[in-house]
Amino acid sequence: MTSVSGSDDLFDTILLADNRFRSEGYQEGYEEGSRVGIIEGRSHGALHGAKVAGEVAFYYGFAFTWKCLLQNSTDAKTSKRLKTLESLIRIIQSFPHEDPTYEKLQEDVERVRAKFRQTCSLLNVPADFRDCVSQSGMSF
Repeated sequence: MTSVSGSDDLFDTILLADNRFRSEGYQEGYEEGSRVGIIEGRSHGALHGAKVAGEVAFYYGFAFTWKCLLQNSTDAKTSKRLKTLESLIRIIQSFPHEDPTYEKLQEDVERVRAKFRQTCSLLNVPADFRDCVSQSGMSF
């Protein structure tokens, strides 16, 4: 009788091999996908973060430069322009630069973009950030 139960175990092993291999393959694929996903996620996050940081840094440099250019003028329009520039600078400086998990990042970037467009309108300069970046190629 033991030979019958031994042969049953053998057949069970053969019949269940498909399920076992499928389960092992799924687990290995899941682990590999998780590992690759983390690597790709970090890469994408770093790239997107660098783009946002470059854009915000451009706005800050723009606002700071225009503030320096206009600070000695006594014109009434200049006063309004300076207030808008200072507001843009304050918004940018209040950005949480060190918190990668900041939940309102996209909202704050949109606020900075809106304030930048308003400032450009007051200064009568084009407000398209992409044009400024594509024209400023560095060559050595």
